[in-house]
Amino acid sequence: MGRAQIKKKSTFIDMTAMSDVTVLLLTFFMLTSTFVKKEPVQVNTPASVSEIKIPETNVLQILVDPSGKIFMSLDKQQDMQAVLESMGEEYGIKFTPEQQKRFTLASTFGVPIRSMQRFLDLPEEQRDKILKNEGIPCDSTDNQFKAWVRNARAANADLRIAIKADASTPYSVIKNVMNSLQDLRENRYNLITSLKGESEE
Repeated sequence: MGRAQIKKKSTFIDMTAMSDVTVLLLTFFMLTSTFVKKEPVQVNTPASVSEIKIPETNVLQILVDPSGKIFMSLDKQQDMQAVLESMGEEYGIKFTPEQQKRFTLASTFGVPIRSMQRFLDLPEEQRDKILKNEGIPCDSTDNQFKAWVRNARAANADLRIAIKADASTPYSVIKNVMNSLQDLRENRYNLITSLKGESEE
């Protein structure tokens, strides 16, 4: 007697569970990721072995480019507005509500305070182009950097200061920034570095 032929059935794999897991993972990564702030200049931080993480909130970041230009950023919009108002009072400048709104939405600032009104009136694309060529004055004759830090501290007493400088930035520039902070009795700050790999040792 011949063998009975069993008909082959086409295999069907239910992908519903797999697509559910994919959507859940995608949602998780979207909700837990943090956006990188747009910075006016590219900075290659020096390498170090320190693994101490900078907190994500209440941070005043000081960005120093290789040529010595200084830029700053705050992570809270209410702090940004309070600092701009304080600087306006200190230097006798009145900012319009529209200028204040544009300033609070900016990720980084760094122009001399006398040019700030003109700068904020420009379209965003033009502001991005101009910003990288400016910088907050930090010299002995006009140290606006100290005024910004002082007013930022007054706006938020819990601020942590973090300095992010390029590896090729001259030491004299960094020393000038640190001396300005010491003049304000700001002796605790973090230096942002990249983690040194095994091959770099």
